[in-house]
This record gives sequence, C-alpha cells and structure tokens, in this order.
Amino acid sequence: MSTIFGFSHHATLLIWTLIAIIFLILLISKYKWNPFITLLLSALMLGLLAGMEPADVISSITSGLGSTLGTIAIVIGLGTMLGKMMAESGGAEQIANTLIHRFGVKRVHWAMMIVGFIVGIPVFFEVGVILMIPIIFTVARKTKMSLLQIGIPILAGLSTVHGFVPPHPAPMIAIEAFNADLGKTILYSLLVGIPTAIIAGPIFGQFIGKRIQPEPPAELEEQFSAKENRTLPGFGITLFTILLPVFLMLIGSIANIVDPAATSGFTVFSEFIGNEIVALLISVVFALFSLGFTRGFSKHDISRFTNECLAPTASIILIIGGGGAFKQVLINSGVGDAIAEFATHANINVILFAWLVAALIRIATGSATVAMTTAAGIVSPVLALTPGVNIELVVLATGAGSLILSHVNDAGFWMIKEFFNMSVAQTLKTWTVMETLLSVVGLIFILLLSTVM
Repeated sequence: MSTIFGFSHHATLLIWTLIAIIFLILLISKYKWNPFITLLLSALMLGLLAGMEPADVISSITSGLGSTLGTIAIVIGLGTMLGKMMAESGGAEQIANTLIHRFGVKRVHWAMMIVGFIVGIPVFFEVGVILMIPIIFTVARKTKMSLLQIGIPILAGLSTVHGFVPPHPAPMIAIEAFNADLGKTILYSLLVGIPTAIIAGPIFGQFIGKRIQPEPPAELEEQFSAKENRTLPGFGITLFTILLPVFLMLIGSIANIVDPAATSGFTVFSEFIGNEIVALLISVVFALFSLGFTRGFSKHDISRFTNECLAPTASIILIIGGGGAFKQVLINSGVGDAIAEFATHANINVILFAWLVAALIRIATGSATVAMTTAAGIVSPVLALTPGVNIELVVLATGAGSLILSHVNDAGFWMIKEFFNMSVAQTLKTWTVMETLLSVVGLIFILLLSTVM
C-alpha cells in the first residue's frame, strides 16, 4: 500500500480507517442506511483503501462474519426463546410483583433495578425492554409513581447486564476475543455492575422522575393492563429458570479452575454443561416445561412462541455479523497493529484505551454490540503487547465504553422514546444521560478495582 501525504504506513492506515468510520457514521446517522449494509460497505472500502487484495477483503469479511456469529447467533436465538417463555407465562411479572411486595411501595424503584438485572441476564436488551414495558406501566399505575422513576432503574439493570455481565452476547464477544476467564469476568462484572446500576438506576431515576413526567401511550397501557388478572407461575421456579444458564456456566468455570487439566470425568462433564450454548439449550428446554407445559400451554402454543420470537432477532444477528466483518478487516489490513503500536508508544493505560475505543465506536455507530465487537478487534493486539494486564477488567472496560451516549443513531434511543412517549429532548435528558452514567461510573469502578486486582 502506498502512503499518502508523506505519512508513514501506519499513519496512512489510520487515516483510511478514519475515512471509513466517517463514511459509516454518515450513512447510518444522516442517510438512515441499514447498519448491516453499511458495515459491509465500510469493511470493503477500508480493505481496498488499505491495499488488501480484493479476494483477501472478501475472505476477511466472510471469515469475520462467520467466526463472530458461530456462538453469538445461537446465544441470541436461545436467549430470545427463554425471554419469550417468560413473557407468555407471566414469569417476569411474577418476579416484579414478588419484589414489590418484599421491598414495599416506597422502595419499589430499587426492586425494579433488580428485576431489570435478573431479566436482562438471558435476553437481548431490546427483548428485555419489550418484556418489561408492561410491568413498568402496571407498577407505575399501581404505585402512582412517575413512569421514569419506575422505568429508569429497569433500563439501567437491563443495560448494565447488556454491557458488563456474561453470558450476555456483547461481553461474550470480548471474552472470546481477549481469551478472558468467564468465571472471573462474571465475578468482576457483578462487583462493578451492581453499584454502577444503583447510581444510574434508582438514584438517577428518582432525580429525573420528579422533573420529567411522561404519560404512557394510551393504547399500549390499555393492551398491557388486560393481562393483569392472569394466574402467574411461582416466584421460585421462575427465578430458577432464568438463572439456570448462569449457574451452569459458573459450575463449568469452577470445575476448570479446580481441575484445569480436566483429569476427571466430572470436570469434563461440568465444562460441557457449562459451555454457554449447552447451558442455554438446557435452560430453554427446561423453560418449555417449567414456564410452558406446566402452565397449561399446548404443544402448538409452545411451537408458535418459539417460532415467532426469532424473526425480530434476524436484524440484530446480521448487524453483529457485520460488526465482526468490519473487525476482521481492521485486523487483517494491519489497522489493529497500527493502533496497538500507537497505544503502546503513547503509554496509554490499556483499560482506559479499551473504554475509549469502544466509546468512540458506540458514539459513531449507535450500536453497543458493534462497538464491543469492533473494539475487541482493535484492543486485542494491544493486550498481546501488554503483559500483566487484568484481561477480565479490560473486557469490562470495553463493555462500559460501548454503553456511552446513546443518541439518535441508536435504535434503542427511538424504542425508549416511543415506549415512554417522550420528545427527543426528553429522551436525551433521561435515557442518554442514564447510559452515559453507566459508562463513566462503570469505568471509575473498573479503574478502582484494577488497583487491587
């Protein structure tokens, strides 16, 4: 590849990358192009500008897309089915009602954060929002509290899990890219995620809920209130069903720590059931019975639930694949190495660097998952050149950066705006501020944790 304007090879690569990212931003935010198409076009453009052979660019795109979706597509599909069973059975509502009863009306917003955190574990963020909207409307009506005072804590819980806590797809991408330990990442994610969610959820929600008080859309509120009198499944069995994949994954991680050479059959079995795909598959099959057949649903009902819930995930899966393709071109063109060299020569703290890269991509593309996926490809070479870094905290820093400043180029922004019946300005003051709090406060806790870990 020839250099431009007398710049070095690496500097030229960075210039082409900047041009490709600006192209990405303009097509997604200004011209409203589909992110999947735009990511593929940007990957093609970057590869060709960087001097790669056309056949190598195509190979990078297909291998990047395939390797990214190999695990993640299955995780999203199974997680969505589990979420659908929670919705149809009333399991999510049962969790909310039980926690409200235990916490009391005055502390209900704290219960809502816990609900968001728990429900967010097996489901994608957008699915979690759709599941929780009926509960938010119902609780706000029953307690006569602000819609935002109830909703912001749930959104903070869902978003924290989305960015920080495995086995959610976004952190799993970084765990696989950095070769981080799953069990340690889960432990650190809870140490960081819970206090971060408290600040951005109940505390900020109570503050902003007194200042902005939207009314829910009348049609939606009427539709959701119709299901209020249905018989709900038990709290214990619902909670167990939701947390089953996490328990299985923790068993696998603990077995690997105790017996890393897998010398016993029990360790091999534990690692098998602790694999995220197997753990989620077991949990979904269990949910078909615990939240399906035992609740009186027929085989035709279960078939319909598990089929219809997959259609909305198609675009999510393709966008993630597009992010993987773009990431692979970044790596194969040498851009990742150029950024790694710049970072190592500049002596930037790797945790801060991972956060910054993910934050810039999130602001540019509007997708937390694309930010996580692309940043993973950029940060990996830096990690390879920086021994002694706590890799699990770098995973969390990447996740924290991917949450920052959700605005008009983020589909989640418009979803929250419409469901909460707010103006663009109100959504920026509430949802955008909440996401930025999660990102910045999360980074602060990660840096504090890095001083003792």
